Amino acid sequence: MSYTPETLLRHWQTLRLIPRHPRRTTAGELREHLAAAGFQVGKRTVERDLQMLSRLFPLVSEESTKPYSWSWQQDVPAFDVPGVSAGEALTLLMAREHLRLALPASTLAQMQPYFRMAEQKLTGSEPSSARLRNWLSQVRVIPPAQPLCPPGIDANVQSVIQEALILRRQCRVGYLRKGADMPESYPAHPLALVQRGALLYLVCTVREYQDVRLLAVHRIRSAELLASAAEPPDGFDLDVYISGGAFGWGPGEPIRLEAAFTPQAGSHLEETPLAGDQTLDTLPDGRLRITAGVLLTQQLEWWLLGFGDAVEVLAPPALRAHMAARLREAARRYDSPETEN
Repeated sequence: MSYTPETLLRHWQTLRLIPRHPRRTTAGELREHLAAAGFQVGKRTVERDLQMLSRLFPLVSEESTKPYSWSWQQDVPAFDVPGVSAGEALTLLMAREHLRLALPASTLAQMQPYFRMAEQKLTGSEPSSARLRNWLSQVRVIPPAQPLCPPGIDANVQSVIQEALILRRQCRVGYLRKGADMPESYPAHPLALVQRGALLYLVCTVREYQDVRLLAVHRIRSAELLASAAEPPDGFDLDVYISGGAFGWGPGEPIRLEAAFTPQAGSHLEETPLAGDQTLDTLPDGRLRITAGVLLTQQLEWWLLGFGDAVEVLAPPALRAHMAARLREAARRYDSPETEN
């Protein structure tokens, strides 16, 4: 093969585009990505490149199905990250600790080669490595709520969904609704992936409908990349969608919340307010009265109920009545004789 700067750059870009196992890509998909990067080559040229590069680098070809697909071996770090600095290693390891409870297990598994590289860097003898190694023992991140174990996510499903988002293409998903016995299959138009606590959601539309839906990724049992382009709803804006209360279990109507907190329960709201227009004053009995414009969602109700008798909702009247009913029902349950085993 006659090596030119153009060929070298194309091979470098090809290696960067190949995902690590269990994600895979085909020669046709690589040709599309290379064309977008300015390399106009045919599919046969890409196939020859892959065969040649697989003799030099730890690439794996999956030949049980056609078209053949390619990936880096699972334990190999990405080609364009031959090493990390001590500061980058520290950042990676702190991110691992902070995201351990939030990220799906499959995502953490994909990051393991980078974490191992970071650990090796910080166990080195360089003075900077020793100083930053000590930093890890002096910093902790504590979850603000009860930590939950993330559900398992099929690595191939996650890979297909990510690819569909990148290429702006549809994907056929097999979605198992809660309580259903069998998954339902339909084409989805991916719009975004959103991590909320321990759960990962696919924001999408399905079939020809325009209403935006949330699919819990751990409930997607199968995913297949389709050739058809994804068609987002007119004017869809992810930030507007989120701010509208989508992840607070419902759209949520704007309300003016007025609530009285005990000093111990409400003091944190002085530094981390509920909203930009929040006001705070002290009532004659010493409690803190918080007034703020918020969205009335299930998430807000759960948050308020979590304070128990340390908060009293004063307004709006409908929310006050609802909270009182919930607390009366809770008290009734606790007043009942303990259920025998």
